[in-house]
Amino acid sequence: MTSPLRKTAPAPAEPADGAVPVAVRPAEPGTLHRLLRRPRFVLPLALVLLLCAMAAVPQAFAGWFGHGDPHQCALEHSGQGPAAGHPFGYDVQGCDLYSNVVHGARDSISIGLLTTVLTLVVAVVLGSLAGYFGGVTDMIVSRLMDVFFGFPVLVGMIVVLETFSVHSILSVSLVLALFSWPVLTRVMRSSVLAVRGLDYVTAARELGAGPLRILLRHALPNAIMPVAVLTSINIGGVITAEAALTFLGVGLTAPAISWGVQLNTAQQYFTTHPGLLLFPALFLSLAVLGFVLLGDCLRDAFDPRLR
Repeated sequence: MTSPLRKTAPAPAEPADGAVPVAVRPAEPGTLHRLLRRPRFVLPLALVLLLCAMAAVPQAFAGWFGHGDPHQCALEHSGQGPAAGHPFGYDVQGCDLYSNVVHGARDSISIGLLTTVLTLVVAVVLGSLAGYFGGVTDMIVSRLMDVFFGFPVLVGMIVVLETFSVHSILSVSLVLALFSWPVLTRVMRSSVLAVRGLDYVTAARELGAGPLRILLRHALPNAIMPVAVLTSINIGGVITAEAALTFLGVGLTAPAISWGVQLNTAQQYFTTHPGLLLFPALFLSLAVLGFVLLGDCLRDAFDPRLR
């Protein structure tokens, strides 16, 4: 009596033209839907979007009480408290404080976003090269990171900023990015190190794919998520750093309008006019809190070790 034939699954077809499919971990269905149902994600997201809209079109928010021009000042109102149409009162030059705080979002958030973009580009390039190629490349990048990690960041920022004749959004962002890239670069390097030894990378290498092709099409897409998630937290840190540098007098200067500039001005009048320090600090704290909470929630959602 013959045994029934066992049905076997057909062997998978060989990839055409030597292409190797990228083994990207598929996103779990409903991840975005689950995030949107969590108040701890929706609230910081709404706050961040509101602040970004305020930075993009401050005129739309500053004019709510009929006085949207931050440069329309009257010295006879210098330092006065809240009044009709002026919910935050006036600054020392008699300008509407609410309008100035709203317009301050543009410079502060612009520096945060620009610095983070520059930092992310440097981190992805250097971290990918160091993690994938290793050897001398890894040693050079790692030693360079160690130099920046061992250098007093605040002192370095002050020294470099003092070399600029003009402290603009671009110059401050460049200096902040100069001292911010090592943290994200180290994360990117570790992520690429974990990916480069996986089976699909080895298969691509055996099929003759070049290092650049493997790095761009296989390693980088699977290694960039941890760095991308940390960028939101990094924005909050950069906004704080810009405010600290400006408060110390080495960041943005008038006629620029930022929360840091307003805090720098308020330190001389805090005892007599506490609102000059309170309201910019409140908006600054909300911005930093929003970006940090958003980054924490994204990290919890996309890091499988935290599930």
